[in-house]
Amino acid sequence: MNITGKNLIAGEWSGDNNNGFSAMNAITNQAMVEKFADATEQEIDQAINKANQAFISYSQLSGEKRAVFLRTIGEKILALGDDLVDMACAETGLPAMRIQGERGRTIGQLGLFADLLENGEYQPVVDLADANRTPLAKPETRLGYLPLGAVAVFAASNFPLAFSTAGGDTASALAAGCPVVMKAHAAHPGTAELVARAISEAIKICGIDVGVFSLIQGKNYNISSQIVTHRLIKAVGFTGSERVGMILQRQINERVEPIPFYGELGSVNPQFILENKLAEDAKELAQGLVGSLMMAQGQFCTSPGIWAYVTNENSVTFENSACQAISEANAGVMLTPGIATSYNNAVKQWQSIAGVECIAQGKKPSSEQAHFCSAALFATDLATFKSNEILHEEVFGSSALIVRCKNQAELMEFISLLKGNLTASIHASNKDLLIAQQVALASAHKVGRLIYNQMPTGVEVCASMNHGGPFPASTQIRTTSVGSEAIKRFQRPICYQNMPNELLPELLKL
Repeated sequence: MNITGKNLIAGEWSGDNNNGFSAMNAITNQAMVEKFADATEQEIDQAINKANQAFISYSQLSGEKRAVFLRTIGEKILALGDDLVDMACAETGLPAMRIQGERGRTIGQLGLFADLLENGEYQPVVDLADANRTPLAKPETRLGYLPLGAVAVFAASNFPLAFSTAGGDTASALAAGCPVVMKAHAAHPGTAELVARAISEAIKICGIDVGVFSLIQGKNYNISSQIVTHRLIKAVGFTGSERVGMILQRQINERVEPIPFYGELGSVNPQFILENKLAEDAKELAQGLVGSLMMAQGQFCTSPGIWAYVTNENSVTFENSACQAISEANAGVMLTPGIATSYNNAVKQWQSIAGVECIAQGKKPSSEQAHFCSAALFATDLATFKSNEILHEEVFGSSALIVRCKNQAELMEFISLLKGNLTASIHASNKDLLIAQQVALASAHKVGRLIYNQMPTGVEVCASMNHGGPFPASTQIRTTSVGSEAIKRFQRPICYQNMPNELLPELLKL
């Protein structure tokens, strides 16, 4: 399938890609043949203005029709077949099975919101009038939700489908009734274009205003700034680094009209391993954690980055087993050369910290695999962890830190020191339930999802899922980017009082 290398601006392919940028083939570390155009200021402005114009009609579209639109997008993504899988594999280095699974998840997310819309979104709150109430009559009030307007979404580097062009943010925004201006990730622009084609086809089939979706390509940082500061953008969804996310947050805060910024910025996903679990399953647990850590070479937002326990004779067995598994792990390809460099720099930095020991490293890449990285397992004590803020930060890749605690009091203190996270796991046996209860109560205030005796990697796409957490896991602690509640990020409440039935939105009519 031919790639145009252009931007999709409200149904029209636009841009000059003759002197554009190329993605890197993640496996070969060579520039791919396709050239992509950096979007101009005019194209960005046009895309956003068209989205704003489309909002008038799209926001009034019934839930049933939006549901058909979402399902049609899913059908058209599936129809891309192997072309989509091959392109995503080349641009990211992720295996075909992983991309196929992510494609299924992407279609599943679209279906989840379609189900929600077909079932009436969610039940409105209606308080009927009571003319006989004293001393004052009670008016009729009805609480519903309105879409915010044009939404900007930034694609994630590590999920070229599920958190990118037609991913969760796009699906929930479209479900809410908001047009989307998508900023493609420069690491997988070809994948973005293919998915954008699927969305464009669905728009035509469903007879929807073409301004409801635009795809912006580019490596120029000014593009992102122009998008988030544009007066017609009413919310932003972002998945990426804390550094870039906070730059965008500051720019948004300086707007005349500040808007919601839904940023997912970083998470170490702590693993709390309790005494009797160590005694019963030390080897198996160690191997399971290493397996979780090594998924996609650690490039998961839910990768288990910190493991903590009270040391004893069983923790030695655990560490020996983990070290063996790490040492046998092959070097793996990173999503981009830049991510590989950042990972290697972080590992070197940790190796230089007094009190931090690198207890195992995976197999080294060959000289031809400079963009491949080796796994690393570190260990330290609580005092060193407390005094080195850098150890609290996410390392994006297959590196984990063990924090050895002397007693339960230290373990609880460790929990108190943690920043916000997407997930945490408690690994315990029935004999550990009393301390597990304390750990659960304390750690629940640090995470968006608390897991028992399971690994954190992966997010189930279902109505009850929460994918968010205290900062820096999320910039909006009360929201989720996965699950049916995600739709509310792109809507606002409105109360109608004493309103004739004819003037009410369909959801609130009797």
